[in-house]
Parts: sequence; structure tokens; C-alpha cells
Amino acid sequence: MAEYQNVFTRVQVFGPADHGIPVADAENRAIKPFNSVLLGRIGNAQFGPIYLGYLGILSIVCFAIGFSIIGLNMLASVDWNLVTFVREFFWLQLAAPLPQHGLKILPPLDEGGWWLLAGFFITASILLWWVRMYRRAIALGLGLHVCYAFASAIWLYLVLGFIRPILMGRWSEAVPFGIFPHLDWTNNFSIIYGNLFWNPFHGLSIAFLYGSAVLFAMHGATILAVSRYGGERELEQMSDRGTAAERAGLFWRWVMGFNASYESIHRWAWWFAVLTTLTGGIGILITGPVVTNWTVWGQEAGIVPTDFSIWPITPQSTVSSWGAD
Repeated sequence: MAEYQNVFTRVQVFGPADHGIPVADAENRAIKPFNSVLLGRIGNAQFGPIYLGYLGILSIVCFAIGFSIIGLNMLASVDWNLVTFVREFFWLQLAAPLPQHGLKILPPLDEGGWWLLAGFFITASILLWWVRMYRRAIALGLGLHVCYAFASAIWLYLVLGFIRPILMGRWSEAVPFGIFPHLDWTNNFSIIYGNLFWNPFHGLSIAFLYGSAVLFAMHGATILAVSRYGGERELEQMSDRGTAAERAGLFWRWVMGFNASYESIHRWAWWFAVLTTLTGGIGILITGPVVTNWTVWGQEAGIVPTDFSIWPITPQSTVSSWGAD
């Protein structure tokens, strides 16, 4: 008989809707709760109610306006041809204003004005959503850990599209709206400024990014592995050590010689995730205003060799990938 593996299956219990703890503005919650088997496979089966409030509604409206501006401009760029729009979607973009417009508040719409309008509404949407999260956390008596984590991501977003372009004196330094175009921007950004490989804050951001993936995978896998012993009831395990906690801790001591506690693993993961975008934003912010060529900076700092011949170029290569100017 095959052993039960809860990474593939999950016992779902359906009962009366849970409306949560009483709060002062409960009447602002919308959507009659219902159960979904599909949602139950990845989380709680109950969907709703959802609290929107005026901040949530404003956030959704602003996002819809910004999203529509981007979509309609992309559609207009292919002469309103839906087939071409779908086929070329990943390559379409709404570009930032042209360099000659500098930091003009509203350049001609077809030369970046639409980008500024879309950016304004989407940024307003994100900030309104953050305030909404903050107010909901306060209303429920939660800590502000989620708000601070979201603020770290917003920091990187604002650096890319707002703070750094202002420091550089032109909106054209900002990232375009689009899937592949924003990846092209990243590649070109690295080439223009001498290879981000040598940017220490970029390196820290990547280390924290990979570290976050490892930590969350380790923790998620550990709790799933001991959930047959009640490991998912982490609060109980923290205060009353039982079979699940003891087995999980013993496993990591055997494997690594050290194990984070049920409480501290969340601090580890939170810090790694928050520092990913925090250090990434610092690395982007100082590229241009402070450091104009990371290869030259690395050579002056003694971490980049001045003689690139120590890395022989293969016959198929025509340009060195190290970004030396």
C-alpha cells in the first residue's frame, strides 16, 4: 500500500464559514464565503469574505487605469490587431520618455507621456494597497512584519522607476513596461555601467535571493515531513515540545550539526527575503549617480583583474563577457 504523502494530497475539511475574530468594521467585508476544492489543495479551501474598504477600492481603480493605459498602448502599437497583440505580447512595451524630455512632468503622450501616466496610477495603487495592509494589521492586532516586507519590495520598485531616474535627471533611465523589454533593459543597464557582476550590492541581493529559496524550501519541506506528527501546529510545538519538533530538530542536527528553532527559522527567512530587494535597490541606486563603471571600480578596489587574458576566449566567442571597456 502506497504511503500517504501530503506533498501531493491534502485532507480537506469543509464546514461552516469562518468569519474570523470580531472587528469594529466587519460590515465592510464583501463576498459571501464559499469553499473551493482547488484552492484547498494549495491553501485553505474557504474563499471570502474579503475586506476592501475605500483604500482597497481606490487601489483597484488606480491599478485598473494604469493597466489599461499600458494594454491599450501596446494594442495601438500593433495597429489594434488582436492576433498580432497576442502573438507579440511578450515583446510589446510602453517605453519611458525620450532622453531629451529630461524630468518633464508630462512630455508628449506618444513620447513617454503615457508611461508617466501609467506609472503614476500603478504607483498610487501599490502605495494605497500598502496603507490598506498596514491598517488591516493594526485592526487585527498583528505585528507589522508583512508591511515591512512589502515596503522592501516597494523600495526596489521606486528606485527603478522613480528615485534613480530623478537622480540621473531624466525619466528615460527608468524601466519600460513590458515583459521582454524590461529584461532587455536589465541587460543593457549592466553593459552600459560596466557589468553588474562587480556590484557588491547586486551580489548580496542575489545571495539573499538564493538563500531565501533555500530557507523557505528547507522550512516548508521540514514541516511537511513532520506534519504526520502535528508539525503544522507550530505554535503548539513551540510551547509544548513534541514528536514533530524533536524529530525535525534532530534531523537538521544530524544533517548540518545545527538547526533553527520553530520560531527563529521565520526570522531567518524574513530577513533573507527582505534583504533581497533592499540590497538590490541600493545596488541599482548607486549605479550611475555614484559608480559609472563597475569593472573600473572593481579594478581600483582590487577585486577585478586588469589583465583579462587569464580567461581565454573560446573560438566561438567574439566579445569578452567580462564587460571591460
